[in-house]
Amino acid sequence: MQRMVGNFRVEPPGLFRGRGEHPKMGKLKRRIRPSDITINIGKGTPVPECPIEGQSWKEVKHDNTVTWLAFWNDPISQKDFKYVFLAASSSLKGQSDKEKYEKSRKLKDHIHNIRVNYTKDFNSKDVSKKQIAVATYLIDKLALRAGNEKDDDEADTVGCCTLKVDNVTCVPPNKLQFDFLGKDSIRYFNTVEVELPVYNAIEEFRTGKKDGDAVFDQLDTTKLNHHLKDLMPGLTAKVFRTYNASITLDAILHEETEDGTLLEKIAVYQRANKEVAIICNHQRAVSKSHDTQMTKLNEKIDELKAQVDELNKDLGKVKRGKPLGNGADGKPKRTLAPEAIEKKISQIETKIEKMEMDKKTKEDLKTVALGTSKINYLDPRITVAWCKTHEVPIEKIFSKTILAKFGWAMDVEPDFRF
Repeated sequence: MQRMVGNFRVEPPGLFRGRGEHPKMGKLKRRIRPSDITINIGKGTPVPECPIEGQSWKEVKHDNTVTWLAFWNDPISQKDFKYVFLAASSSLKGQSDKEKYEKSRKLKDHIHNIRVNYTKDFNSKDVSKKQIAVATYLIDKLALRAGNEKDDDEADTVGCCTLKVDNVTCVPPNKLQFDFLGKDSIRYFNTVEVELPVYNAIEEFRTGKKDGDAVFDQLDTTKLNHHLKDLMPGLTAKVFRTYNASITLDAILHEETEDGTLLEKIAVYQRANKEVAIICNHQRAVSKSHDTQMTKLNEKIDELKAQVDELNKDLGKVKRGKPLGNGADGKPKRTLAPEAIEKKISQIETKIEKMEMDKKTKEDLKTVALGTSKINYLDPRITVAWCKTHEVPIEKIFSKTILAKFGWAMDVEPDFRF
């Protein structure tokens, strides 16, 4: 059986850029050779020929319990690895995705008890237990990543467990202001209202510490993950992110979608997708072409509005039996029936409405990256079921690449709820 493979290319040598102010920026990425690469093939399968004469693979494995086909050490960070996997559209990857979303759906059955338990521990006399409770609350309510310990030669990014005193400011009476670099050195800057016991606990955890000290000094990701798995088998911070992203999309789509036009329905989906992207802190820089695109859109809208004004004048003249006069080219205008002019006006007004909605959407989403949550955090069955229920072509929401990735979700019933 043939299966499509994902990205199988090895990066050529070059200077390392990294994201944000990475401490290893400018280091030379050396060339990866066959002797660096371990490949994984089926037993009895002929070993692929090494492409460089006189060299051989580092190792050949026959491990059917993993999904990677090849891996090698990252030349910049030796403890990290680069992998070759099957393509996102492969059935094996699809099965893995489905299991991920099903695990997040199971959190629905546990979430009430989890919230009751961590709320009870906000006032625990055991500092370690209290810190676990507050960290779990932040991961649940703010979709924060758990965070990992960083070495001196890694980018100084932060997650929930690794928050430092200067990353969190208490704003009376019960607001917390977060300011830190998250994954990929994307800044997380957010002020949120929290329950008073959480506010008081954070103030307590910060007391007597310097700016660079850990807020959760009794906690690390290993301890937190052990705790989460005790609450529900397989539970991680990412499961919380997936659950909160998907449940938010599901709720907004069902509460706000009305029997409007196709454009109005798509606008509802875009708004819901934006809310999820904000929850997950999926940001992007405003594109360099944004202002130019907006100017062109405004010019086109003004041009269409001028056409409507001209056609309305012509309609009035036709109804009064007066000649239309000359057009912009100086030639006499062709006389049309009132119905034909009204039809033209209606068509142009529909165009204007679409362009106005496009303009609003572009402006609303200029700093938000919608794709990451669609690909990684939103159960595709929510979108497919919504499209079927509201007669929205799935191609209007999912690109060809995403459609191929989520082929397994296309047969879902219209009444599916996350």
